[in-house]
Order: sequence, then structure tokens, then C-alpha cells
Amino acid sequence: MPYPEGHKLKVRGKIIQSAAQAFRTNGIRDISVPFIMKGAGLTHGGFYSHFDNKEQLVAEACRYAISDTLQLLQEAAEQQKQGPKINAVIDYYLSQYHRDVTEMGCILPALSGEISRSSEEIRQIFTQELERMIDFISDIAGIDKSTGSFLLSTMVGTLVLARSVNDSKLSDSLLTSGKQHAKALVMT
Repeated sequence: MPYPEGHKLKVRGKIIQSAAQAFRTNGIRDISVPFIMKGAGLTHGGFYSHFDNKEQLVAEACRYAISDTLQLLQEAAEQQKQGPKINAVIDYYLSQYHRDVTEMGCILPALSGEISRSSEEIRQIFTQELERMIDFISDIAGIDKSTGSFLLSTMVGTLVLARSVNDSKLSDSLLTSGKQHAKALVMT
């Protein structure tokens, strides 16, 4: 009995989603294809009917993860009733929730260090997706791209440090001061 129309595309989407969650939490190098396929509820034997190699999956997972993050940030901005929408974006990005739920978080702080040692293909996709994030931040804040790049870099760096320390008070303090200074940057 043949699969219904769109089945292969749906399965591919499940694999990409599983990979994005796994990469966000554990990085690229430490995640195997069988682990990703298991997370999608599939056996690893079917991987190559959807992707040429793991690099292709990494590239598509980066696209998916950035789109997912942009959607969450857009939703946060739309819920902002008073004040600049960028404040809601900053509050969400530098929240305890975003810090703690890595599998649903932004891929930029999760993978930047690893991406720098990846193939040109992956680095190119990551660069394009980073540019999408910069454009989003710049547009929603009403600032130029240079300032948007700085703001995003500040937010990503703050999140990396807040996730890295084992002192919860320090981590919370980093998030709080990051929010305060990120918002001040936009107001100047």
C-alpha cells in the first residue's frame, strides 16, 4: 500500500525538527544520525532516502531552528501592548525559560563555536541565517544593521554565559544585566 501524498515531506520535517532539537541541546559533533532518527520515531536506515549526508541535515536544521526562533520572537513582539516591541524580544531572548529550555532555544548560542569549525556549506547557511536574525532584530528595533548586529551579539553572548555558569544567582544576574543594557542600547 503506497504512502499518502506528502508523507515523505512530513517524515523529512520530523527528522529536521528532531535534529534541530538535538543540536540545540548537545551540539553537532556529539549527535549521531541514529540518535536523530530515534528522536523522530524512525529507524536510522531511512535517513539516506531523505538526506545525502549529515552536513545537509545540519544546514536544514539551522534554517529550521532560526525560523522557529524568529517565530517565537515575533509572537513575543506581537504580545507587547505598550513600549517598544524590541523590549519584549529582549525579555524573551534573555529569559530564564530561554536559558533553560535549550532544545527549543536559539541555535546561535548553541552552535556558534562548532560552526566555526564546520564545512563551508554549513558556515554559509549559518551566515545566511545569522543575517536573517540581524535583519529581524534591526527591523523590530528600528535601528541600523550595525547596531542590530551589536544588539544580537550582546544577547547571544549573554545567553551563552548565563547557560555556562553553575551558579544560578550569577546566571540570573547575567540575564538581568543583559536585558537592562540591551534595552538601554536601543534607547540611545
